[in-house]
Amino acid sequence: MQNRRSYFLLLLFIISLLCSCASRKVISSNYFYENEKTLTVIEQSYKALYRQNPFSLAFTDRSFNYISLEIITDSIKLIYEFEINEPRLQDTLVKYHLPAMAVTGLITQMRSIHCIWINNLDFYTNNQKKYLVLMSIRPVAIHLPFTNEKYFILTFYSQPQYFDSEGRLLAHRRARKLRKINGDVFKRINDKVCYTISGRFR
Repeated sequence: MQNRRSYFLLLLFIISLLCSCASRKVISSNYFYENEKTLTVIEQSYKALYRQNPFSLAFTDRSFNYISLEIITDSIKLIYEFEINEPRLQDTLVKYHLPAMAVTGLITQMRSIHCIWINNLDFYTNNQKKYLVLMSIRPVAIHLPFTNEKYFILTFYSQPQYFDSEGRLLAHRRARKLRKINGDVFKRINDKVCYTISGRFR
């Protein structure tokens, strides 16, 4: 009986390891290109809306029914949580001069591809402040016991970036130092888009 249990646990571990490796490969190599049109629309829409009033969005539940809205003012950050169809969401968007229809359209697009968080981050290159759009995606996959959930993180830059021979994002053209975001190393998808797979979505 003990041997059968040990065999079952070993088999479960091997299956979860193989699924994790396979899932990681599929996510990193295919996801962006399969969803490139939607991802690009989300990025461009978010950048345009962010210029009107800085904000970020994050889904707070696995069913993608509740959204956290962070409004960034000159002095403070305000965080609200709403059900996506709740009238208070619309009222809050109007209050902070964000077009309600455009933001709810963005939320719908995020939900359609399981994008759980979108934000605008700043970074410095040659002492110049620049910005990137960061998206976190929760892949749709079977979640096996004893395995940590992984997130597919995308960064969108306005300018072409620099990479080493392994396709890893560099901090500068001349320096060989890797640029890490939240401690994660990012790899090239194209000159302006990078990805990583992380145990944290933000």
